[in-house]
Amino acid sequence: MKKNLLSILLMAVIFSGCFKDPQPPDCNFDACAIVAPAAEIQQVQAYLTNNNITAVQHCSGLFYEIELAGTGKVATPCSMVAVKYEGKLTNGDVFESQTTDAVAFNLGSLITSWKVGLPLIKEGGKIKLYIPPSLGYGSQANGPIPANSVLIFEIELVAVQ
Repeated sequence: MKKNLLSILLMAVIFSGCFKDPQPPDCNFDACAIVAPAAEIQQVQAYLTNNNITAVQHCSGLFYEIELAGTGKVATPCSMVAVKYEGKLTNGDVFESQTTDAVAFNLGSLITSWKVGLPLIKEGGKIKLYIPPSLGYGSQANGPIPANSVLIFEIELVAVQ
């Protein structure tokens, strides 16, 4: 009996590691620690100039336009956020859209540009992000997003927990 109980306990300890959550988010995320290369920043600047868009440059190389500042809580990398959003490429192709119902994410698990951009507004706010490739999906293609793509996200921060 003791041998069976010990075996069961040992198996439980061994397999318990298989059910742990993925790496927890870095709650001390430094928004200026990851900076896009100059060539990528110039690529975004050229897009903005060619399309007569005035956006603010963040120290990370992300460009943004705050459409509505919001009045609620501010998100942190450890926040759960509920958002409505649309993501598109610079040619206008929409690669992802969730504009009807809000969807919830742990901000710390999202791409760097979202971790940088969402804390710039409060709950109820809207922001448009112009993202250099290294702050998005970088040199890896991701579904309909080609490698090294500049991304544009329009995001409404519905709720922060």
